[in-house]
Amino acid sequence: MMATRDLVIIGGGSAGMAAAISAYDEGVKDIVILERSPYLGGILNQCIHNGFGLQYFKEELTGPEFLTRFVVEVQKRGIEVKLNANVTAISKDKTVTYVSPEGAGVIEAKSIVLATGCYERSAGSIGIPGERPSGVITAGQAQLYLNEYGYLVGKKVFILGSGDIGLIMARRMTLEGAQVLGVAELMPYSNGLNRNIQQCLIDFGIPLYLSHTVTKVIGKGKLEAIEISQVDGSLKPIPGTEKRFDVDTLLLSVGLVPNNDLLDKIGVPISPTRGSKVNEHMETELDGVFSCGNVLHVHDLVDYVVEEGHQAGKSAAAYLQGRLPRHEDVLYTQAGNGVGYVVPACIDLHNADGKVAIKFRVRRPAKEVYVEYRIGETLIKRMYKPAIIPSEMEIVSLDKASLQGEGPLTVSLVAKEVK
Repeated sequence: MMATRDLVIIGGGSAGMAAAISAYDEGVKDIVILERSPYLGGILNQCIHNGFGLQYFKEELTGPEFLTRFVVEVQKRGIEVKLNANVTAISKDKTVTYVSPEGAGVIEAKSIVLATGCYERSAGSIGIPGERPSGVITAGQAQLYLNEYGYLVGKKVFILGSGDIGLIMARRMTLEGAQVLGVAELMPYSNGLNRNIQQCLIDFGIPLYLSHTVTKVIGKGKLEAIEISQVDGSLKPIPGTEKRFDVDTLLLSVGLVPNNDLLDKIGVPISPTRGSKVNEHMETELDGVFSCGNVLHVHDLVDYVVEEGHQAGKSAAAYLQGRLPRHEDVLYTQAGNGVGYVVPACIDLHNADGKVAIKFRVRRPAKEVYVEYRIGETLIKRMYKPAIIPSEMEIVSLDKASLQGEGPLTVSLVAKEVK
């Protein structure tokens, strides 16, 4: 039998819970959260280190402490949660199909918020050359084994990729008695936050090999060693630069990808982030379907994930209450020189609030630059940045009144003039 619900939220992490709380507070009471894990909170359950909540709660919390505050708010409102519920499909008419220990379920939703997070790129996705022994594992999976199940996956460890999870695991493995021999990063700069470079590598004397990658995995059945090589400007290994490390574990921290398959399969347009294209209200091009958090674009701070979740929940309520009509004459955005992506993909000026948040990441580190916001050829805002890096998402609020003219709205980097 098919159930009917006003709002179905897919994913019970920080974004999904924030969306549920906001929608409820805006007057939507018929809500269900579908979470595929046995508990709410998503990835934060395994992030036992501190550093969460500095912006949202103005205090430093661990991942479990942060998520618990949202679980309490969900429970306080009596919002229904189905755990171990894995959504297998969404249709264009907003029918949600899922499976759980209770069996298969189908919900006819009036509105949907997708908050399914992201997943890690694996060894297969980057094509590491060499054997395929055990001992090659993603950093997030190693974090799960250690922090939730108490299993240390190795004693002599090397890490490929300088993403934040990899950096955090370098410190975590060291504290648990493992020897971390180094971190190799393909790019000439780190992809992690500066504070994690300092606290997780430099403070523990763990070397960072920039412009290096793993060029060979060695081992029959079990990992025995790896080989890394320096790369040139085209990211190709340079012969004669090989270094061998005898290890039993290779952790991969080589990027996160939005888990956007449910919407991708039904043809909802995607953006350069590999998440869906959304407007300033987190609404995709499918009416009444919203996307937020790491399924939309990968964030560096969970505080920003929560903010997007709140916006998606508030917007879903407005849609259900008939306060969010869709208009065709929207202002599109695009990434200009030096910028990797811009969120939102478009702005509906008829519905936009007085301030519109624009989020973006740069492609490479840059110093002494201006960030320019132009509509067509018209400059509407210019901001000086002494330094800007890809690992930190940039957010700026633009006045709705300034967003006039023939688009698109382009965000670009421009070098500072030399005097």
